[in-house]
This record gives sequence, C-alpha cells and structure tokens, in this order.
Amino acid sequence: MKQEPLKIISLHRQQIKIILLLLISGSLFYLLLVRLGFLAPIQEIPQILCLKTCQPEQNFHSNLPGNQLLNYDKSLEQLIDTNYNKNKISILIEKSQHRLTLYYDLKPVKSYPVVFGSNSVGDKYGEGDRRTPEGILKVRDLYPHPQWSKFIWLDYPNSQSWRKHLQAKLDGKLAWYIPIGGQVGIHGVPVGTDKMISDRYNWTWGCPSLKNQDVDELYQWIEKGTVVEILP
Repeated sequence: MKQEPLKIISLHRQQIKIILLLLISGSLFYLLLVRLGFLAPIQEIPQILCLKTCQPEQNFHSNLPGNQLLNYDKSLEQLIDTNYNKNKISILIEKSQHRLTLYYDLKPVKSYPVVFGSNSVGDKYGEGDRRTPEGILKVRDLYPHPQWSKFIWLDYPNSQSWRKHLQAKLDGKLAWYIPIGGQVGIHGVPVGTDKMISDRYNWTWGCPSLKNQDVDELYQWIEKGTVVEILP
C-alpha cells in the first residue's frame, strides 16, 4: 500500500518534466520563428493586432517643396549651430524625388541624393521583394560597414510594418510562407561607385543608399532613436 503514493508522485514528476519540456521546446520554436521573420515579438503583438487603440500613421515632417537638393553644397557644420541637440535631428526620405533631407527641429536643413531597392515602387511587405519600406521608422543602431562605409540600421520591421505585412497576406497579396524580412538601413556604396547615386540607379535589396561622403557626414549627426520617415 505504501508503494502506491510513491508511484503517483513519480508519475506526477514525469508529467511535470514533459510539460516543462514542451514549454521550453515551444518557446525555442517561437523564438526561432521570430528570428526568421515569420512571427512578431510577443511585446509587439498588442500593437499589431490593435488590442490597444491604433491610430493611422501621420506624417512627421512637412513636405519639402520642389525637387532640388537643399544646401547640398554646404556642410552641416555651416548650417547647424555647434550647440545643436541630436534629439532634434530627424530625416525625411522621398522615394519619388530620390532625396533624403536632414531636419533640425522639424525644419529642413540639407538634402542628399539617395537611391533605393531595385524594385523601387511601392511599400515593402516581405523578404526578397527588393522594395524600400515606407512609413515612420527609427534608427536602431549605427556602425561602420566593410563594403558600404557606414550602416545606419533602421527598426524595420516595427509594429506598423508587421500590420501591413499581415494585411497583405490576408488580402492575398503576399504568400503566407514569406517572412517579413529585416536588416534595412541607410548605407553607402562600394568604393568608387558614387556614380550609381548620381545616376539614380536603384541597386540595393531595399536599403536607402547614399554616396559614401554623404553617409559619412550624416552618420556623425544622428543617434539611436532618430526618426526616419520614408515617403513614396
């Protein structure tokens, strides 16, 4: 009779081990799917599914009139006071104009020529479409790049990106097996190929690309969290 409770305890222990194993395996599988771009991070799910009040994305910057480059012949040191605050720096990218403009305190300061993914028309919905994402993003990190001078990493995909990605799948515009993609950032060009920017040759997989001297200058004036708005 005394062996029965021991058997029950042993059985419960085995059940607990199985449950823990399933939980750990499920968590690792979920993290793998997040890493591969098939599922969103759990902390973003409420925003993506609009469990909180979701407002339509509003433009952050005022449009820059015309199609010319603003103050491209001047350095940022000439245009912004030395006591500037990096928190007041933001960036507007206009795909149709091939123009990237640095703003200070929401006022345009200087523009640069920029090119995009080889499939340049339209928003980015998934990996491999060679499109440049649109909307309001932020700088996630900055670091030197061995091929393209600098890499200003953007926070694509964010909750807005995920929402558009899932809607595209629901609308049948995107196959369900395609991940959302990532590693989008502003960078330079291989050494000696600045002409691609002057010629407006869209050569990347989806990243905005500047001349190396331009991305080097921009790199010094922004920080993690800088707003980058990309318009069609």
